Amino acid sequence: MKSILILYVLLFGLVANSQTKEEDFLQLENSYNYLQEADSLMIHLNEVSILPKHKFKSTIDLRYYMWFKRKVHRAYPYAVLAAKRLDSLNLRLEKIKSKRKKRRYIKTVQEYLEEELTSRLKKLTRTEGRILLKLIHRQTGRTAFNNIKSLRSGWKAFWYNTTANLFKLSLKSKYKPETENEDYLIEDVIQRSLINESLVYQEPKLNKPYRHIVSERKGTIDVSFYKKMFGRSRGRKKK
Repeated sequence: MKSILILYVLLFGLVANSQTKEEDFLQLENSYNYLQEADSLMIHLNEVSILPKHKFKSTIDLRYYMWFKRKVHRAYPYAVLAAKRLDSLNLRLEKIKSKRKKRRYIKTVQEYLEEELTSRLKKLTRTEGRILLKLIHRQTGRTAFNNIKSLRSGWKAFWYNTTANLFKLSLKSKYKPETENEDYLIEDVIQRSLINESLVYQEPKLNKPYRHIVSERKGTIDVSFYKKMFGRSRGRKKK
């Protein structure tokens, strides 16, 4: 399972780091504006987003949520990285006309990132791997399967997905926070973490009303799936 995630993320690497754009010197929404013809001061403040307070059934549910939050925080940066690398890779590939040179370039990038990221990606758990696949769809706008298919081939994507299925993962995983409870929990963690700036914002390619989706649940948290999962795990250990 871990090797499949490594192969996927490594597809989207770029040897040279892209330069960041310089920020505008004047940030009007963050600055103080003085009214020249009046004895008053106008202050423009950043918009403050407020989400409904969480509703936990018990302190145990709170602990499971905090456990899940750590999983999202571990997976999210890799999804952001994948989106950045995919954008950079596509820009480079547009400038390469030869199919052979394109394949060679993708292979070179993959080998470079394999050395850079393999040790870190191997530390992801199965839950973190499942979250990462969903977040890749959120950040890139396409499932891992479709991204591999477009860059390599449908045959490669098929075999990668077949191997992932052996570990109860799917490269075809889609992100549906409006209908899937786990995806909603992921989004709840992301939105609250973006507000307190514990995660770095990146514009998702998958266009959904994320803030509204989280607000609509009014803070309700359901972690029953994970409680059952750990309950089964403890039962097997006792045997």
